[in-house]
This record gives sequence, structure tokens and C-alpha cells, in this order.
Amino acid sequence: MVKGIGNWIVKHSKSRPDSMAIVYNEKRYTYSELNERVNCFANALLSLGVRKGDRVNALLFNTNEMLESLFACAKIGAIFVPINFRLSVDEVNYIVNDSRGYHFIYDGRMKPLVDQLRTQNSSLLEYIHVGSDPHEEDSVYEDLIADAANEEPEFDIRLDDIHMMMYTSGTTGRPKGALLSHGNTQWNAINFINSIAFDYSDSTLSVAPMFHIGGMSVITTPLLYVGGTIFLEDQFVPNRVMQKIHDERITSIFLVPAMWQALTTVENFGAYDISSLRLAVSGGAPCPITVIEFFQKRDIPFYEGFGLTETAPFVCILDKENTVRKNGSVGKAPIHTNVRIVDPNDRDVPHGEVGELIVNGPNVMVGYWNKPEETKEAIKNDWFYTGDLAKFDEEGFIYIVDRKKDMIITGGENVYPIEIEQFLFRHPKIKEAAVVGYPDEKWGESIKAIIALKDSSQPMSALDVETFLNGKIAKFKIPKKIEIVDALPRNATGKILKTVLRQKA
Repeated sequence: MVKGIGNWIVKHSKSRPDSMAIVYNEKRYTYSELNERVNCFANALLSLGVRKGDRVNALLFNTNEMLESLFACAKIGAIFVPINFRLSVDEVNYIVNDSRGYHFIYDGRMKPLVDQLRTQNSSLLEYIHVGSDPHEEDSVYEDLIADAANEEPEFDIRLDDIHMMMYTSGTTGRPKGALLSHGNTQWNAINFINSIAFDYSDSTLSVAPMFHIGGMSVITTPLLYVGGTIFLEDQFVPNRVMQKIHDERITSIFLVPAMWQALTTVENFGAYDISSLRLAVSGGAPCPITVIEFFQKRDIPFYEGFGLTETAPFVCILDKENTVRKNGSVGKAPIHTNVRIVDPNDRDVPHGEVGELIVNGPNVMVGYWNKPEETKEAIKNDWFYTGDLAKFDEEGFIYIVDRKKDMIITGGENVYPIEIEQFLFRHPKIKEAAVVGYPDEKWGESIKAIIALKDSSQPMSALDVETFLNGKIAKFKIPKKIEIVDALPRNATGKILKTVLRQKA
């Protein structure tokens, strides 16, 4: 009988019990120890009234408790709901009430926010505190584990059962809860290891936040599927990341582009031996070409992938053999996922032409929580409509052109902001850039570039930017407005909030 993703830990605890599973600071747990802790917490949740299908909210950092809670819920058929710890109390309360959760696991470092949450009109009945100095009415995570039985929960878990509800980034409007099944997460892992040689001898540094699908399932859950080792970091500190790779001989890491860019600025980069790193993956947003080139020049195999919360997340990845030859592409779809690029009438577009990328496969979510209309709009005839504009080249490699909603139409011409942004990234003074459209009576829309500099003591004018772009792109693509700012607004997953920038424009 299929037991869902919880069975991964059971299998590894029997076949390789002494292999290291999770390392977080001084805590080191083998697969045998991890399975015991997961069982104890699963049984503790049952004693607190959690039942199959219940939503268990979690406001946690990248710690062992995050993964233990994920697998404990999986073993008893509960739905794990990780919440972004950078949200405001009102935003957290929205997710709690929208998910109709009754149990809330939280890190003690979030106590000030949770104390505010207690005063809100929420559905919560039980708080579980991780760390020291708990509220007197709360259950304490370690006490629950210590007092619970280490017995394997016996539940009929199927691959089509929901195990996680992950809320989308919410860059436009309220976030939606994407319902991910055990099968979605398992097939995502299978796709990954079929695309990249990856086994139990590998390790990863999970520092991208696991409340986001990238941090949770680009490498972390696939590596647990094959029985590798997860090193956990609850804060992104660039030189600490480099040191950890150096010290632990880590073989793989996933970061969003803003994180990769930060690593390029680490002082004495060459002093760290990161030659063990054979898999460097970027995703979550387009990675600047200059960042990719930085790591390629240092012989670090750099992969750019593309995925979404709704696809668990793997849609495609560019293999290391083609990273130089096909720079800018996100590669091809894995064996168990199908992709098409279609026009507004759902007809496949010819290679080289732009259309909407749609995805089909066992990694596509079940739907959005309590949002039947949004689910129908997103999933049609078993195809998920990503809202991303893309094109195939003559060899079938996929290029993400832009988000459908980000495309600018000026004077009847389609302009894709990513194209302009990639040129701006090449200017030695520019740290980051975003291009958006704004209303224009004459042209319909005009183009604005918002730019942050590497060094504010070396100023740059709008004319400097125009001069740099002149001759590199068509004149109608050169921004009419150029604004220099200290930093671009980003959400907690590192994505630039273009909605905010458009509103300001």
C-alpha cells in the first residue's frame, strides 16, 4: 500500500539508518533518528486532535522542526501549511483563516507577531511553540516529542491525497493556497533525479526559505527522496553560505537570483573552496546573465530552471552541457512533464514565436483551496496555464520571455521587459533593474526603467542609461522614463514587486 511521502523517511530509516538526514547548527539527525522524531510528533498531533485532511499552519524558519512537521503531517494525512515569516500579522491571519487551520506551530523568534495574532479573530485553537520562553498556554514542541509514543502511524495515505498547501507569493492581490498532493511532490522528485544525476551521497544547503516552493522542493525534498543530507540555514548570510559549502563539502544548492547576485560580492570569494559544488540551481525569477557568467567562469556547474508553486515546482531545467551554448534558456521539460506554447486560441505556436506556456503532468497541483473559479481558469483539460510568455528555439529549448501581465504594448509593438533588463544588468554600475509599462495617451503604454546602483558614490544619469542602450535594442524599446532608486521592492521570495512599480509609474 502506498504510504505517501512519509514513507520515504521510513524506507531510509530501515535501509540506511545511520546515514545523516538533517543538520541544523549543532543538531545532527540520522534517518533513524529523524523517523523517530517524525513519528513522535505525528502521534502528538493526533493527541491534540489533528485529523486526516486538517490544515496545520506553521510559521517556521529553515530548521529541523520545519521538515519534521512536514513529514509528521504527511504520515497522518494532515495538510501542512507553511507561512511566510516575513508577512505582517494581518497577512498571517488571512492565511490562517483562509486555510481554516486550528493548529499553529511557530518559532519562538516569531513570538511578538504571534502575540498579536492571538488578539485577532482567527480560527486557531492550539499553539505549538518551538524554542524557549513559550506562552504559558502553549504546547511545547520538544515536550510533545518527548511525551509521545514512537509508533508508526497507520493511515491509508494515497498519492492523490493532499499533503501540503502552499500559498502563492501574492504579488497581485491576496495569495491563493495551491493544493499539492503526495504524488505532486513525489513526481517532482522523480523528475529531478531523472534530469540530474543525484543520489544519497549528495548534500544540499537549504537556505532559500522553505515557506516558498523553491526552498522546499527544488532540491530539498528530492534529496530526501533519495536519502541525501540536508544542511539547514535559517538566515541568508553570503559569507556564511560560502563558509558552509567550504566546511561541509556540500554538493548542491538552490538560490533565487538575488541570493546568487549577493554571493558574487562576497569579499575574498576565491578564498573559499567550493569545488565540491556540482549543482548550482537558480530559479524563482530570471537570473541576470552576468551572474550566470560569473559562476561559469569559475567552473561551477550552473543550472537555470523554471517552475511554479502550482507545478510542485519543476517545469524545466537547462542542463550543464548547454548552459553556455543556450545562455538565457530555461532548458527542456523533464520526462514526466509535458509543455506546450500556445496562442490565445490554444493553438501551438511555431518555434520562435511567443505564446503562453502551459504544463501537463503528475506534478501539476490539484487546484486552489476553496477557489473553484480560479482553479477552472488555471487548469483546463488537464493543462495548467502558467501566465508566462515563452518561445521554443529550433532545437526545442524553452525561453521565458516574460510574465503575460508584464508584457508592454507600446505603439502596437510587444515589448518584453526581461529583454531590456538583461541588457541593463550588463552595465558595470547597475546592481538591479526592473522595466514596467505605464499609461500613455499617444502610444497606449510607454516604458519605464527603475534602477539600483552598485555604488551610490558613482552616480548615473538617465542620459547615461539611454546612451548605453542605444544601438543594443530598438529605439522604441528604450525607456522613456528612468528612475534611480536605492533598492527595488521585493517580496520574501526575492521576486521584484512589479505591481508596486507599475502603480508608482
